[in-house]
Amino acid sequence: MSPFRRAPALLAGASLLCLLVGLLYLASQIRTIFSDQLKQEYAGLVLEAAERAESARAMVGVWQQQAGDGQAQTQAYRHARMELADRLKSLAALVNASPLAAPRMPASALTPDASLNGIDALLATIPPYWRAQRDADGADVRLRIAHVANVLIALAALLFCMLLTALGMYAKRNRQLAGESYEFEYAALHDSLTGLPNRRNLFAMLDEVAANLHAAPMSRKIAVLYVDLDGFKQVNDTLGHRVGDEFLIAVSRAFRESVRKVDVVARIGGDEFAVLIREYSTPDELAEIAQRLIACVVETDTEMGIGVVRASIGIASYPDLVSDYQRLVAAADDAMYHVKRGGKNGYAFAAQAD
Repeated sequence: MSPFRRAPALLAGASLLCLLVGLLYLASQIRTIFSDQLKQEYAGLVLEAAERAESARAMVGVWQQQAGDGQAQTQAYRHARMELADRLKSLAALVNASPLAAPRMPASALTPDASLNGIDALLATIPPYWRAQRDADGADVRLRIAHVANVLIALAALLFCMLLTALGMYAKRNRQLAGESYEFEYAALHDSLTGLPNRRNLFAMLDEVAANLHAAPMSRKIAVLYVDLDGFKQVNDTLGHRVGDEFLIAVSRAFRESVRKVDVVARIGGDEFAVLIREYSTPDELAEIAQRLIACVVETDTEMGIGVVRASIGIASYPDLVSDYQRLVAAADDAMYHVKRGGKNGYAFAAQAD
């Protein structure tokens, strides 16, 4: 396989690899974004718990100032200390359960009799740490979202390029298949040596011409001239098939140039040809065409210095001589053999059908 043919496959493989890497990167980034968002939410829970603990600590300070004024105030102070201890326990449950390397809360600070100074120091350090952690996670989320957006844009551009490449390859392949199909169809309908339509193509054109004739007759007539090269076998036997092929190519070109462009010159096989006349007026026109075809053979024979090749031609027309256009070729063939039996190198019309 040439480098040019490998290029689309290599491009497609590289594009798919880039797409896969990009998708894996997106998956990892999205997973990290979700993780950072969970960390933000966890930090928010810790900060809420710290705020509740700070509120409870403030209430303890209020009742501490009034604790000696009576039994009710003392009771309220003790209740505030217990509420503070509960808040600190809730805060400690969140802080100490965190997978992060956050400052842990000691168990000594969680009892109702814990030192208020120690609690104050503890509450002074926890919120700033978790607030900073929440802000860092938020910044990381925003940065990763920007990266995801950029990667998505790049992947969209890559997919668009891959689509254009695929469409281009598909269109190119279609053109190749269309070209191959045309070549196969052309080969099936034309003679490989001379390039003229073959027997199959001749009958297809005859059907087409007859259909048009039936659709709008207007006294139109069609005809087939069947040409057989007399003495051509001697050329192959004495001068070789190469010279014979050159003669067939040259006489085919001469036949084609001697008739109208609308008429069809076909090679039936071997040294036999047929000319489909799409429209004519009088038999004299057909006789003139036959004479030109005979002259083409003589001129080609003379130019190549062979001196033995001539032509016998049978003429059949529809609908005046042959009532069924599908028998035109066979009727012209019969008329050609009548010429051969009568001395060759001439032409004859088919007998009129009863």
